Amino acid sequence: MYLDKFRLDGKLAVVTGAARGIGYAIADALTQAGARVVLTDMDQGALDEAVSKLAATGAQVEGERLDVTDVAAVQRVHDAVIARHGRVDVLVNNAGIAISNHPAETMTDEVWGRVIDVNLNGVFRCCRAFGKSMLAHGGGSIVNVGSMSGFIVNRPQEQANYNASKAGVHHLTRSLAAEWGARGVRVNAVAPTYIDTEMNKYVYEDEEMYRHWVGGTPMNRLGRVDEVASVVLFLASEAASLMTGSIVLADGGYVCW
Repeated sequence: MYLDKFRLDGKLAVVTGAARGIGYAIADALTQAGARVVLTDMDQGALDEAVSKLAATGAQVEGERLDVTDVAAVQRVHDAVIARHGRVDVLVNNAGIAISNHPAETMTDEVWGRVIDVNLNGVFRCCRAFGKSMLAHGGGSIVNVGSMSGFIVNRPQEQANYNASKAGVHHLTRSLAAEWGARGVRVNAVAPTYIDTEMNKYVYEDEEMYRHWVGGTPMNRLGRVDEVASVVLFLASEAASLMTGSIVLADGGYVCW
């Protein structure tokens, strides 16, 4: 009974920013649970490679190029997916960027706006488009990828834009959960710590960064992409059927100190 609640057989899921890293791991986890997954990303080459790699395992996957800052593109991808499949059961908003080491007093509007547009506005656009369809069909599960940076101020890097964007994602998650809960659409978020990806490997060569990132974590390590994907799978599934508006920290205990 209980293990069956984690299955997504017959479900259609859409994952943004799915070509690599956390997004790819999420797509992999959802397919292993039985879902058909539409991977989206703005990097067409990386997207094609990711779809091919998952398809080779027998997973049911498709790809759609998507820039979440493009309102028309979000609607186009939504319409294409609905035309092919009739409905979307799970949406994972993973697409995001960080532009760090910009002190607030010298941060340009461009640097501020770029991060906010991808990380917060992009999440809202996708929630709006796919959430409307979920409401029309009477149910669905949305999982947003937030960050522990929505709870704490990171150091030593200065990134008021990123921190604010992720705090916004968390409260957007709660707001949509409150609006849509009675109509069958659950909206939750995962808030990861620093994750061991290719982009973050430089931390091992930066003594000060390592001291704050890893030394500041009770588990004394970076997180893994599969550990984030596992939380997303839980929140997307019926195993989390009583959860909406929850922001689940997957941070190795970072915010404890």
